Amino acid sequence: MTRRPLARYVLRAASLAVALGLWQLLTSLDVDLWLRFSQFPTVTDVAHAFSDRVSGADYWTDLTDSLTRILTGFALAAVLGVATGVLVARSRLAEDLLGPVLEVIRPIPAIALVPVAILLFPSNEQGIVFITCTAAYFPVLVSTRHAVRALTPVWEEAVRTMGAGRLRILGSVVLPGALPGIFGGLSVGIGVSWICVISAEMISGQYGVGYRTWQDYTIVNYPGVFVGMVTIGVLGWLTSTAVELLGRRLTRWLPRTSYVPGGRTRAVRPLPAPARADDDAEHQPQSEQQGKDDTEEARDEHLV
Repeated sequence: MTRRPLARYVLRAASLAVALGLWQLLTSLDVDLWLRFSQFPTVTDVAHAFSDRVSGADYWTDLTDSLTRILTGFALAAVLGVATGVLVARSRLAEDLLGPVLEVIRPIPAIALVPVAILLFPSNEQGIVFITCTAAYFPVLVSTRHAVRALTPVWEEAVRTMGAGRLRILGSVVLPGALPGIFGGLSVGIGVSWICVISAEMISGQYGVGYRTWQDYTIVNYPGVFVGMVTIGVLGWLTSTAVELLGRRLTRWLPRTSYVPGGRTRAVRPLPAPARADDDAEHQPQSEQQGKDDTEEARDEHLV
């Protein structure tokens, strides 16, 4: 039995309220069992710091700078990652030329490229965008490459028999068929981009949520640190949700499956065979056993 949308939203809000209530209880009572909650600010302290921070101009400046960096780097990574993934998946020459270089660079954490960005780009702003783009580029590239290679060859052959060229095949078969995999990489990439842009702002930024969070830590302003953490979490959730909604909108033509937790599947019973006059008692046990086997087969197919 599926829950109604309103009931699901109430349940999610209740789970968040319980988590905040537990946080407030542990920190206000200074609980120190193994984790030192006495060092944590309470929820009310964070709320007061958040209200003070929102009323100032620096908060919105930091928010604008971080969003500009993340959106610019992520947009570049999306375009370059999809283009490179399709090229590597469709061309052996491109795979031989670009594959070794990409596979050597891919395991390097994007945040480890901060010294390279400082030396390579004339400003810190360009370096942070470069790190953000690099962080999202490889998840998009890998997902696009696997999605394109997993396409059914029959689709391309059918379009080619109707006289379509390479560009038509790319626009009507390859990209639409690979969209689910592409958006899977984009969802991963936006999350990794937030991790790296905040880290880069902490190291070499002058403005931004990450920079402000690190400054609060250096002056022992722990409520301000949690304000930065909450801001990062909300921004990451909003951008990830936006990417997911866009992916669903562009892939509406795909069949959707509904998941019902704890739902029971109903076995499909085969239709009884018409009785014949010449059937004897020896055939009846065999027909019953056949019916049981068919029922189990139908149940297994339904579960799969």
